[in-house]
Amino acid sequence: MEKNWNNEMTALVKRVGAFAKANTPVANAFHKLETASRESSALDSKTHELISLAVAVTTRCDGCIAAHAAAAKKAGASKDEIAAALGTAIALNAGAAYVYSARALEAYEEL
Repeated sequence: MEKNWNNEMTALVKRVGAFAKANTPVANAFHKLETASRESSALDSKTHELISLAVAVTTRCDGCIAAHAAAAKKAGASKDEIAAALGTAIALNAGAAYVYSARALEAYEEL
């Protein structure tokens, strides 16, 4: 195992707690944003966490991966569902690189 995700979660909670003490208004605002994203009944908790995990992968945030992997598991997501969501994240990242490669070529040609 390359990374100990339990240690990552423990460290994340500690780091976030320290930040919350250092900048309470921003921490509170972030918490309100996270809470607001869950208020709609349009997505169940499992779907919300599957999306969150895929986004965490595309943004390369280990803390987000740890938090949302744990939350997805708690919400009842199966390994197959996790793998499907991550497959979408992989496809999106490759697609983004493809689109931005076209933009880079356009910039080269224009400049």
